[in-house]
Amino acid sequence: MELDVAEALRYLGAGRGDQDLRQKMAAVARELTGALRPRYIYRVFALKREEERVLLQNTAVVLTGRTALGMLAQCDQAVLLACTLGAPFDAMLRTEQARDMGRAVMLDACASAWVESGCNAAEREIASRLPGWYLTDRFSPGYGDLPLSIQSAVCGALDAERRLGLHVSESFLMNPVKSVTAVIGLSRQMQRARIRGCGYCSMRESCQLRKGGKRCEI
Repeated sequence: MELDVAEALRYLGAGRGDQDLRQKMAAVARELTGALRPRYIYRVFALKREEERVLLQNTAVVLTGRTALGMLAQCDQAVLLACTLGAPFDAMLRTEQARDMGRAVMLDACASAWVESGCNAAEREIASRLPGWYLTDRFSPGYGDLPLSIQSAVCGALDAERRLGLHVSESFLMNPVKSVTAVIGLSRQMQRARIRGCGYCSMRESCQLRKGGKRCEI
């Protein structure tokens, strides 16, 4: 697992950045990845559809809106995922803010990219453990019209407070600050599912489309 410095620059809003900025970001990235690694947990749930919403069975999670309905249209199951850098990053960031605010901003951007790398690693693990299933794009509470208010239910279904130390505030924000939750659909249908990409697909070694030099729909 590697932190993508180009992704960190995107979170910083700096585009590709000049050489000096890229070198500074790379140095911050090395410091961060040497100190902390993302931690993640996930669980698979069967789906149940009721009118204009999708329920994850045996949980309090109810997915509403066009985003969830569209992403999960061809899915029979879904994965709930949580990933965090934990409380040590919050302390690390506070220390940097007191010392050098400019570098603290770069650290924050690198942390966002590091959590993204953790989520990507989780997806690859999920794909390897679920042969025959195709993963949809990952989407999170607050994305599209999926309400941020489901954060508490997602964390509850994952037992994330006990397992990762995650808390959800009254305004549905995550604590520690560099934490995310997400939903990933699981489908048996190759071409109609929204595929995350060949690198995340459990069928990548046997896929006839890939062997023929073609790609699944994305």
